[in-house]
Amino acid sequence: MLTKHFVYEDTGASLSYKRIANAKGAIIICPGGGYKFISTREGQPVADAFSASDWQVFVLSYSTGENLWTKPLKELAWAVRKVKEHAIEIDIEGKPIIVCGFSAGGHLVASLGVHWNDPNMFGLDSMNKPDALILCYPVITTGRYAHRESIKALVGERDGSYFSLEKYISKNTPPTFLWHTMADETVSVQNTILFAQGLANHGIPAEVHLYPYGVHGLSLATDAVAELEKGRLPDIHVAGWFEQCIQWLDTINKVKE
Repeated sequence: MLTKHFVYEDTGASLSYKRIANAKGAIIICPGGGYKFISTREGQPVADAFSASDWQVFVLSYSTGENLWTKPLKELAWAVRKVKEHAIEIDIEGKPIIVCGFSAGGHLVASLGVHWNDPNMFGLDSMNKPDALILCYPVITTGRYAHRESIKALVGERDGSYFSLEKYISKNTPPTFLWHTMADETVSVQNTILFAQGLANHGIPAEVHLYPYGVHGLSLATDAVAELEKGRLPDIHVAGWFEQCIQWLDTINKVKE
């Protein structure tokens, strides 16, 4: 269980964690939930898996509801800064800090990935910048392939173009690991493809896995997170994303060194 917490006093968002020794670095997890709730299946189970692979894990409970606008983004930026500020205490000084998100949580992570140095939002403070992104069946665009419910919860009636993230990829976007199922009928695989194409266009290192079958929201795709009534069955092939991600993280660690 995650037993320690940092709390963002401005909004009440919290960052939960449990210390481990000799961590390779830190991973901040943003579960999905359409910006309406925080999915438990994409929080603690994922944290346990990364922790077992020697990563210091944090789970961010960010704001959900309606008309959120930039509140979750500011909370994730706070979380990255908080981990960096406590790096010596947590024994991860000089090690990579990764942000990982699922579905709408993937949209939140990608938002920080492209907007971390927005001068109107954060200035040019590199304390907001993660070393890499992990995007699991992410919401990305507000355009043709948008997941309308998530975008509606985030932007309300505002112009949502700021959150059509494929348009803001730049040379400053961190390296990214992405995966998605092509059969996802909730969040179109085109979201991942749009982001991957943008990364390629800007020469950003990326690893992309597209699986032919599987519904939305598979999380680890293991027995531990199965939801049979929603078709979220264990799938040994899709579950392979996690080991691929661990191997990819090792390459990020080498670059950081």
